[in-house]
Amino acid sequence: MPNWTPFRSGKDPDPRFTLANERTYLAWMRTATAFVASGLGVEAFGGSLLPPAVRTGLAALLLISGAVVAVASFVQWISAERALRTGRTLPVPVMAPVVGVVLVVCASVLVVEVLRF
Repeated sequence: MPNWTPFRSGKDPDPRFTLANERTYLAWMRTATAFVASGLGVEAFGGSLLPPAVRTGLAALLLISGAVVAVASFVQWISAERALRTGRTLPVPVMAPVVGVVLVVCASVLVVEVLRF
């Protein structure tokens, strides 16, 4: 029976590279899950600590960021797998700056609110 693959071009790369790519994808999915859980946590438990507008804004930012990271990580995984199969240079990851910006914004807002509290 032939080996089924969603990739029509290139040849199978060394399994270690494919598995490393998959581990990276799963790490980004954990980050996305953490963003979603944090957004839910801020909304559910931030009521006594944060003003409603700040709480809702942070929760929305975290939830949307979780969705963006989940989609972007899948696109990155596919792009990297295709690059491995065709011998091209691996694509530049775009999620690291997004995650960094989201964390800086959330931390900055929370510092302001903690100092104000």
